Amino acid sequence: MSLAQTLSVPAAQQSFLAFDFGLKRTGVAVGNRMLGQATAQTTVQAQGDARFAQIEKRIQEWCPDALVVGVPFHPDGAAHENTLRAQKFARQLRGRFGLDVYEVDERYSTTEALSAGAKDADAASACIILEQFLRSLP
Repeated sequence: MSLAQTLSVPAAQQSFLAFDFGLKRTGVAVGNRMLGQATAQTTVQAQGDARFAQIEKRIQEWCPDALVVGVPFHPDGAAHENTLRAQKFARQLRGRFGLDVYEVDERYSTTEALSAGAKDADAASACIILEQFLRSLP
């Protein structure tokens, strides 16, 4: 599924903070529309409110126009338990921070990160997710 076909992202939204959600770790990347590139940030190694406190610091530091969350699916496109968890995380971000949150199909992002030799697969996956999102924008 192409993001450009399903999302309408305002041109005013130029900078993004992306997340590869996990139960124990959440990868983070920052990027912008003009360059179409993402840069890995330190992975959040916390859960619950501590996770959101660390994310809030990132939002204050980078001042993104919107957020992007990778949502995993089975190879055939079917949802699974982690799909629902990532979607819940996206809703929580939207509610807590009042920013637009875009969901990206992140199938194979961790596999791609590991095959590229990433030392922090979570942060590298967040980069892959964000760059996929940025490539889909007009």
